[in-house]
Amino acid sequence: MATRRGVAVANFNLLKNLPYFILRRFSSAPSTITAAVSPLNFVDKNDHVDTTTIVNTPTETSSDKIIDFEDVKGLFSTVSTSRLLKSKITLEMAAIERMVDLGMRVMNSRLVETPVLKQAILGGIEHTFYDHFCGGKDLKEAGKTISRLWNDAGLRGMLDYGLEHAIDNDSCDQNMMEFIKTVESSKSLPPSSVSFLVVKITAICPPSLLRRVSDLLRWEYRNSSSAFHLPWKLNSFPIFSDLSPFYHTPKKPEPLSSEEEQNLQLSHKRLFKICEKCVEANIPLLIDAEHTAVQPAIDYFTYSSAILYQKDDDPLIFGTIQAYLKDAKDRLVKAKKSADKMGVPMGFKLVRGAYMSSEREIADSLGVESPIQNNIQETHASYDSCTDFLLEELAGGSGALVLATHNVESGRLGAIKATDLGIAKDNKRLQFAQLYGMADALSFGLRNAGFQVSKYLPFGPIEQIMPYLLRRVEENRGLLSTSYLDRVLMRKELNRRLRSFLIEQKGE
Repeated sequence: MATRRGVAVANFNLLKNLPYFILRRFSSAPSTITAAVSPLNFVDKNDHVDTTTIVNTPTETSSDKIIDFEDVKGLFSTVSTSRLLKSKITLEMAAIERMVDLGMRVMNSRLVETPVLKQAILGGIEHTFYDHFCGGKDLKEAGKTISRLWNDAGLRGMLDYGLEHAIDNDSCDQNMMEFIKTVESSKSLPPSSVSFLVVKITAICPPSLLRRVSDLLRWEYRNSSSAFHLPWKLNSFPIFSDLSPFYHTPKKPEPLSSEEEQNLQLSHKRLFKICEKCVEANIPLLIDAEHTAVQPAIDYFTYSSAILYQKDDDPLIFGTIQAYLKDAKDRLVKAKKSADKMGVPMGFKLVRGAYMSSEREIADSLGVESPIQNNIQETHASYDSCTDFLLEELAGGSGALVLATHNVESGRLGAIKATDLGIAKDNKRLQFAQLYGMADALSFGLRNAGFQVSKYLPFGPIEQIMPYLLRRVEENRGLLSTSYLDRVLMRKELNRRLRSFLIEQKGE
């Protein structure tokens, strides 16, 4: 009792001594949220959502109310007051776009070239944003984070070693070894605590080669009736649809040189070695998506590996579908049906997309139609349609999916659809996922409803992972401002705990 009371007093003092401006932000917040583009979420900047309708929806029927955001005590029951308070403060700071802009300018300035200033800057980042959004500096720290998520919160972890794009075979080999070490380290973690190993193909195959392969694959699709032949091509599922963007390849590309073919084979071998380790550890491999210039080659790597590496009826390889692309549903259906016909178990992670600005800029510069959906409503419709298709396939006993989103409505609709189709909430072929440090209310709400939930966990040395994170921020402008719902609910729970403490003190 004395120990518990001491912790409570310490937490109360921490609350009491917060700077005034932070407490003011705890007590008031804007009534709308400007959602964002992220690897797990796509919301147009003009798409405002009144979060009061998310927290308390009077028109919602009892059968639809799967995720309960009103019970903040239940949502954050596994989070200590000190961690909840630190998360609240970090998200408040991260939601200030000018602060994020300033941070990016500092990190890209010459200030970081001065050892003393660099150490001070990285130290400040490490104890705030890095601690909040990253799993640790190395495998040992990431393992502790995974264990805490699993043991304390019932959430699984998707291990994502924050590697930069490879530039040559040496860096590709080094990156491959880091992925293999990550898989091997998972064997010492609690069973089932790791849901996926996340790999970017650009880390094991130079992007320049991926562009060349993508060009050749596009040309082959558009000239299937000709004698155009790719002698190096492995068996794969369909990669394109007629809606796919082909403007990246305006003319017939030159065949791969003998050196390029050799480097392509080396890249395949790297991925195969990772697949073999995943089979041994019984951990699925999730391959991230990138921009359309290289995505065809990434899909080719993904699908050809899925055909070669299988384990029982459960998919080992998961590809990624970006719903903000106009061809997303068509490509998804074609690939899934082809996998079924070949008897290959194939998994998919469904996201909205992360490269909206750059994709539109490239299309505009070339005077062609953008591959991105015309508006946010079309993107929502695409995501929901892909979700329905994958869930119906799963209900029929085929495939597996990860519904990766920070969008509360997408999470709710996915949970309702799965329940209506009779998919068991503990079905390991259905996962919901959010970024570590983001959308915790949605993660906890889905967990409390009984679903399998994972957190996307980037990790690595701060000097190495900062460029990786800065790229994510630049690609996903406004991402951090999407934390409004989390901040509101965290504030409510902190206030509830404070009131409970004061009542307890008064009673004593």
